[in-house]
Amino acid sequence: MKILNKIALLAAFIFIGVNVSHAQTKAEKKAAKQVEIKKMIEDQNFVFKANYALPMRGGTRPLTSDYDITISKDTIVSFLPYFGRAYVAPPPGTTDGGIKVNTTKFTYSSTPKGKGWNITIKPKEKNIADWRDVQTFNLSISQDGYGSLQVISSNRDPISFNGYVEARRNKS
Repeated sequence: MKILNKIALLAAFIFIGVNVSHAQTKAEKKAAKQVEIKKMIEDQNFVFKANYALPMRGGTRPLTSDYDITISKDTIVSFLPYFGRAYVAPPPGTTDGGIKVNTTKFTYSSTPKGKGWNITIKPKEKNIADWRDVQTFNLSISQDGYGSLQVISSNRDPISFNGYVEARRNKS
């Protein structure tokens, strides 16, 4: 009976040790991810992947296709959908109504806020005649990489997106 008790006690210590080491590994992974997110934001080198659109009018819409905004030091490229009211009609024959920006002229500012960052991106190429003109991208990112993006346009209602940040893929 004493041997059985010793084996049970030994098994309990092994079980507790495995759980503690698993918890440390999980905490270490989370900390490493937070460091990676911070570096991506500081380096201006990431992609915000949108999962949900939150238009000003109507309900939340889950996004089933890949929509994102890619941020690098020299270029901003957005490929996002738009749901809402436009105040300027698109040119005749236009079927493309999304939020599409591809510019090398912009300002980028990042400020720490709580356990995350607020990022403001303002494209400098303004064309008020363009019915899709984007004034500002406001991006709030948590230290875990989840975020919210608000897009403010001069000719359309604002729209927000929820999603996450990931590393930008290098073109090969």
